[in-house]
Amino acid sequence: MGKIISIANQKGGVGKTTTTVNLAASLAVLEKKVLIVDADPQANASSGLGVDVRHLKNTIYECLVGSIDPHEAICDTDLENLKIIPSHVNLVGAEVEMVQLENREMFMKNVLEQIRDEFDYIFIDCSPSLGLITLNALTATDSTIIPVQCEYYALEGIAQLLSTIKLVKSKLNPTLEIEGFLLTMYDSRTRLNNQVVEDVRANFRDMVFDTIIQRNIKLSEAPSFQLPVVMYDAESKGALCYMQLAKEFLDKNELENK
Repeated sequence: MGKIISIANQKGGVGKTTTTVNLAASLAVLEKKVLIVDADPQANASSGLGVDVRHLKNTIYECLVGSIDPHEAICDTDLENLKIIPSHVNLVGAEVEMVQLENREMFMKNVLEQIRDEFDYIFIDCSPSLGLITLNALTATDSTIIPVQCEYYALEGIAQLLSTIKLVKSKLNPTLEIEGFLLTMYDSRTRLNNQVVEDVRANFRDMVFDTIIQRNIKLSEAPSFQLPVVMYDAESKGALCYMQLAKEFLDKNELENK
């Protein structure tokens, strides 16, 4: 049975989509079967993998609201082992449509249960909010990765996210765990970045990934070429960071499964 992981933080611009796309792609290169579920109406993960969402008939929106078979929404990418269920701007309206419905927090879970056995890992790219779609993602997942930007306001908002996770765990998904905190956009030359790393490690200790994602121009350029960084420039610092993260992630999960 595949493991479902959400990438969540209600703060925008912390590297959620970058992490979703590049961790998933690195695992696909390591011969794991991986699916990305783009649950952000901005659809950046979809466009970053070359999916033109304007001309799609089926997206995660139709899966959640239209109850279509999720197999009909799965799209191929340039990596054989990596698939994606794309998003659409219509997803903004899904929260309004779902709010009146019974068991509205369970829709994503019901969709993914139909396909989880076909993949080793399923990653959900959450939107920068704690709305109903993000609640659906947290209810559907086994664990969550929380990207933390190495900046001054990094820890702001994490308390709110952790209380949401605690609430979901107590009411909707008792098996939900935190996979780890991932430090992103790190620049070793600045004292502030180093201070944030120290603070996050002091607060969350073993829950922080050893791998730190460094700032890298190739990492920023890759989405404009509609490629994950491992395909855009496999020797770049960004590609090496995410490959290192993928190996750490696999080591941790294989250890847990023993």
